[in-house]
Amino acid sequence: MRWISLVVVGVALSSMGCAAEQKSAAQPVLPLTTVRLYETGVGYFERAGTLEGGTDTLPVPASHVDDALKTLIVMTDGGKAQVSAVEFDSVMSRGLARSLAALPLESDTPVTYEDVLNSLKGVELELVSADKKVRGKLVEVTKAPPVPLEVLEEEAKQEGGKVPKPRYLPDTENDHYLTLLSEDGTLRRFRASQVSSLRPTDPILANRLGSAAGALSGRAAQIQRGLRVLATESVPVRLGYIAETPVWRSTYRLVLEPGSRDARIQGWALIHNDTDERWRDVQVELVNGRPDSFLFPLSAPRYSRRPLAEPPEKLSTVPQLADQTPDQIWGDNIETTSTSSGYGYGSGYGRLGGSHRTRAPKVRMGMASVTGGESDEISIGNLAEVAQSTGVEAGALFSYRLANKLQLRAHGSALVPFTSQAVEARRLTWFDSPGSAGSGSSYGRSGVRLTNTSGQTLPAGPVSIYEKTGFSGETGIPRLKPKERAFMNFGVDLDVELEYDPDFRAKPVEELKKVRFEEGVMIEHYVLRAEAAYMLTNRSGAPRDVYLVLDIVKNSKVQGADELDYDLDTNKPLAVFAAKAKSRGQRKLVIEQALQRRTPLYSLNVEAMKELAKKPELTDGERKILGEAVALLEVVEKANTALADANKEVERIQGDLERMREHLKALGDKSGSPAGANPIVTRILELEDRLSKQRRQVETLEEALKDKRADVKKKLETLGEDTPPASPAPAAQPVPKP
Repeated sequence: MRWISLVVVGVALSSMGCAAEQKSAAQPVLPLTTVRLYETGVGYFERAGTLEGGTDTLPVPASHVDDALKTLIVMTDGGKAQVSAVEFDSVMSRGLARSLAALPLESDTPVTYEDVLNSLKGVELELVSADKKVRGKLVEVTKAPPVPLEVLEEEAKQEGGKVPKPRYLPDTENDHYLTLLSEDGTLRRFRASQVSSLRPTDPILANRLGSAAGALSGRAAQIQRGLRVLATESVPVRLGYIAETPVWRSTYRLVLEPGSRDARIQGWALIHNDTDERWRDVQVELVNGRPDSFLFPLSAPRYSRRPLAEPPEKLSTVPQLADQTPDQIWGDNIETTSTSSGYGYGSGYGRLGGSHRTRAPKVRMGMASVTGGESDEISIGNLAEVAQSTGVEAGALFSYRLANKLQLRAHGSALVPFTSQAVEARRLTWFDSPGSAGSGSSYGRSGVRLTNTSGQTLPAGPVSIYEKTGFSGETGIPRLKPKERAFMNFGVDLDVELEYDPDFRAKPVEELKKVRFEEGVMIEHYVLRAEAAYMLTNRSGAPRDVYLVLDIVKNSKVQGADELDYDLDTNKPLAVFAAKAKSRGQRKLVIEQALQRRTPLYSLNVEAMKELAKKPELTDGERKILGEAVALLEVVEKANTALADANKEVERIQGDLERMREHLKALGDKSGSPAGANPIVTRILELEDRLSKQRRQVETLEEALKDKRADVKKKLETLGEDTPPASPAPAAQPVPKP
């Protein structure tokens, strides 16, 4: 077995400065040998060869340099070679490019001609005007007025003697003056419109302008950059790195054999070469898995911020007497002001890592008056047990290696086969529910139950179904691990109908099993037994396996089906009927479900409790407890009625009080009576007293109702315990009247 070890890297990474000399000769490029494409939109690129002359180049777009530097791995047999560095031209950010070129720092602001001229202030320039070269330092850039054209007499006559609008020489309406200090000390001024060319004479400044132009270009991310690998010896090496790639996608063709569960699935992959490099004899591997990968800014230089420390005494960089005398400074008793100064700094660090999920906040839901569901106290069956075992997969990833090496042009795409496997496919007719007789909606769906009997996971994708007669339909296949199954429908089966039998009538029957009261909720555990009859028609000349989705819980029993199945995707049981060719007949199902009914305390009523207490399945102790609870519940209902009447009285008094206040407001002071003798005021005071008393009465009734409900709750909580001897039902207690 050949062992591959990592090369010892002497100097990890080095970069060239912005003004580094560009190499004119093209650097040798290690050939691309392997591409491994992942579902997450990244690809692993591997190059192999000998580092001739101690240096070879990896062609990488500027936008992918960060990924390459973050993931680059160097491998060789036995670790014989040493890589001293991976050298590359520094990546310049937009902000740095503008800063070095003295351009406006706002990254989204367009760079104008005036901005470029202003960036050259104080710079030694060579400009050409009127075919003459002039050298000097640019002192200032100012606006220049446009140069008007003389008005011709003919034009004035044509305008009826009116002077036409002023016109100007071309290119002078938005002109600028360039003030230049020449080499001999002469100050000269040029119109920018008359300057045919200008350039900085300093090559470093020229390179900065060129780098800024490249960084500010809209195609800066697509510029090809080379990572130069510097090695000490010429030995065979393999270089691998991660880069962004289009996601590869799969598509299938499923070929069904008539009268058999044998089938063959063909898998095709759509891959794209979005690079500028042609793939020649490249081994392509398709990886179905989702390893974490993230973007990280690494290649561009980054600068930290330092605090500014000021000396205790503020000193100026401009001499006081540079442009004024002491007498001018003194002036007319100029008041001096003092300013305070200080400094500070801060720093922050972002989180680096994979995705972080935020837990959804827990919400307390209001309970409906009556709810139901699958019983967790009684068990009569588990229909999910009929489903096959779930799939297994070796490791977090699995891959398909294409049989042949690929030839693919730059920015080209290809559809290539990646698998051809024998699988199990059971032909069936699918019904989500039976139709109604004569409704026209009783036809089923042509489908197949696909079992992945191969040893590899099948990635998700569209699938075309083919039979002996040709194309049968299209559907989608979910991601299937080995041994996993999927139900797929691909068309309408016009030969098979399933309808409810209109002549069959059967009423569902409930059988109570347990009664419990937990956390303020009455819970009835019961078995619901229901019968259904269907008319199944198969007009085809071949038998059919008819699958019917049962909208029932897992904790159920089903009788009458030829077999049972289970859909793990929807968690629904399936009844399977074997329909013979050219047949029609009745099929009956008997279904028992273990269910529960939940009724909160505030929704319990006397009549429903009396009906529950009559259930023959109850024990004597449970029946006695429910009977005593009924008596207590009658007291609760009376208290509830009294409280409702008291609240109505409060509303009535409030209405009367509001009307009296409106009357008083309308009369104002016209009555002429003192406040104590005004009948409306007297009436208002009486109503306010009554309202206050009535509100206290409501509070008393609310407390009484709360206590009565607590008595009911306490009694019902004894359900399920060892039933004590029956106690006489409590006498109805008087309820305070409003």
